[in-house]
Amino acid sequence: MDERWTPRPTAEHNMSGASCPRPARGGMPEEAVDVVVILAIAIACTIGGASGGAAGLAMAILFALASVIAIVYLRFDPHITHTANGFALIRTRRMRDGSLARVFRQGGVYQSATYLDGRRFEPVFAYQRAFDIVFDLEGQKFERTGRGVVDVLALGGGGYAWPKHALMSHDNLHMDVVEIDEAVTRAARRWFFVDELEARAGDRLHIITADGRAYLEGERDAGCYDAIVNDTFSGHEPVLALATVEAARVVRSLLAPGGLYVANVVSHEGGTELTFLRDTAATLRQVFARVWIVPATDEQFDGEDNYLVIASDGPYAVVGSIPFDEEFLGTPMTDAA
Repeated sequence: MDERWTPRPTAEHNMSGASCPRPARGGMPEEAVDVVVILAIAIACTIGGASGGAAGLAMAILFALASVIAIVYLRFDPHITHTANGFALIRTRRMRDGSLARVFRQGGVYQSATYLDGRRFEPVFAYQRAFDIVFDLEGQKFERTGRGVVDVLALGGGGYAWPKHALMSHDNLHMDVVEIDEAVTRAARRWFFVDELEARAGDRLHIITADGRAYLEGERDAGCYDAIVNDTFSGHEPVLALATVEAARVVRSLLAPGGLYVANVVSHEGGTELTFLRDTAATLRQVFARVWIVPATDEQFDGEDNYLVIASDGPYAVVGSIPFDEEFLGTPMTDAA
């Protein structure tokens, strides 16, 4: 499906964000909610004092507890869902600009998020917006290969934040999204507007419930994707089966000439532990002609640092990439390790 490439409009975002392994530091009520809770407890104590005795005290306690539970529920709109990796909490939090976002938290980290207003198809997390680098490089790819970015594979659905944005921003884009857990996809349809995405994108979106590595190794047509984006995590840990030299070779075989592979990599220990980033770069250097590292950290959801590791055989000029030398490279990862 070769099409003449023309520059595509880029959606504007009002904020600086498999899933995004980001320490879940939110969750405390805002000051206004604290005041309301204190008032509710004060009212409960007044009721108890007016009633007197043990019955009055019990009534006051029950009223206070009911008030707190009701306020917390209204503030956070919490939902608990069971996934293959255990229970996940879906709740609402207020962003710095005053807007509301629904977040998917599991294993102590934010896996995904969505705005609840007209920006519901815009990614909340910075690293998810940074995946648009495949479109930033589309012009260069077209000049070298005669083909833009038309067919994309996304490994890891989660809240489908970037697939929503990409498909709604690019009318001629087709995307396969591989998500291993059907429960996660059901949650995304119910709470993250993926049901609306499916209705609007139609046959341009294909959701596949499968293990990512198994899907890559299935009977796929060689050179069928212009870009492959890897955003797979189990809690805060990356999926190692998709991080090895052997997996990278399969990825390369599925990319069209000049195709792009982009992997989300997260640091540890407050951004000081970069072993996995170094190992990922070393692994991809074993397979692809060129590798770039681009920082994609979110100031609002701070904690660990996100990096995009980009690999291709095409000689692209990647704006914002961090230069590194051979000494930076870690140890290539293999299936046998």
